[in-house]
Amino acid sequence: MPAPSGHTAPGPLLRQLGRLWGMALAAVWAYKVRSFFVILGVGFGVASLTLIVTAVDGAERKAVEIVEWFGPDAALVFGGNFKKQAVGARTNTLTQDDIRGIRQSLPGAYLVVPMRAKSDVPLRHLDASVQGTTVIGATEGYASAWNWPLVEGRDLSEEDVRLGARVAILGDKPARELFGDASPIGRTFLVDKFQVQVIGRLKYRGASGGGGDIDDRIIMPITTLTARFNMDRHTFRAMRIKFLEPARMVAHTENLRSFLRMTHKLSPGQDDDFSIITADEVLKFLSAFKGGLVAFLGVTAASAMTVGGFVLANLFSISVSERSREIGLKKAVGATSQAILTQFLLEAAVLTAVGGLVGLGLGLGLGQLLTRLGMLQILFSWKVFFLSLASAVGIGVVFGLKPARQAAGLDPIAALRGEG
Repeated sequence: MPAPSGHTAPGPLLRQLGRLWGMALAAVWAYKVRSFFVILGVGFGVASLTLIVTAVDGAERKAVEIVEWFGPDAALVFGGNFKKQAVGARTNTLTQDDIRGIRQSLPGAYLVVPMRAKSDVPLRHLDASVQGTTVIGATEGYASAWNWPLVEGRDLSEEDVRLGARVAILGDKPARELFGDASPIGRTFLVDKFQVQVIGRLKYRGASGGGGDIDDRIIMPITTLTARFNMDRHTFRAMRIKFLEPARMVAHTENLRSFLRMTHKLSPGQDDDFSIITADEVLKFLSAFKGGLVAFLGVTAASAMTVGGFVLANLFSISVSERSREIGLKKAVGATSQAILTQFLLEAAVLTAVGGLVGLGLGLGLGQLLTRLGMLQILFSWKVFFLSLASAVGIGVVFGLKPARQAAGLDPIAALRGEG
């Protein structure tokens, strides 16, 4: 039965599209140099787009991990004002009086752990050695204060701190480098030039902080650290405070700030001589960082994809002139302007789709490299694949439309004479 008037039968339409698809693929293969440059131009743009999407997804995941790791019920206080730090200003502004006062008087605070640190300390056990480890001095409850599980052993105790015991908790990295796969509990090793016994091992965390590996640390009683390295015993670099009722962290933070300003005898016009960091502050910083990353990579991706689009448009315009006789011959044997337009758009779509796949591979490869170098973390998802492919094909259709219309509008007689 013939198709109803005004409609094209699906069979002939599909056959026509199949023929146009075949001619588009043949043209792409015939003009290899043009195809190569179009694929390359679009590929660089899609690589930038892939990198931005995977980097933003990775940054969001890392932000969630860091906030969960930091803890919604905790504050980290540093001596010195990070935002208005004058050159040469003191950073060890937290004192024993601050610790005692917070433990006794600050509403909601139930755990306070002061900390000092010594960086670049060598460790040694038999023939194994570790160079440049950070040694942290703390009081009892360090692992609990940081929500950091111990895979074996125990946390620091009040007696360890009171006696200045030569004991330590190992981070995952020094534990593996000094003792391999064997349990380090109860074994001894050298911290600089004095011997320490292992009482616990922290779980692998796999994050980075301050430009270094957060698992590359050992923790010992703060009294032991200050005595062995001849450090000031009356001031601290930082303290970790945990509160009851995490929903009231804003109020807890304001109470803490007011308490420290009072104990430090700061007048209303003076800046804080300390800095308080909470999970909300961490999240704000990470959001700002992510926003900067999106802006920078977004401009880069948009520029690269626009360049790829212009490369495609220019090369296709040149191609129309070079293929004018081919176009004229097709029209002479009955090809419609719509068929010519569709063929050129299919060619553009094929080239940009291939360019999208190439760009996806380039973007993921570059992302993996940056991740291994510690400069970035990426997270692949299927939305990256579909977004990259859709963007590439979109570039092909948008920038290929003008030369496709130019080809479709050629006069067949003029085209056969090479006047296109």
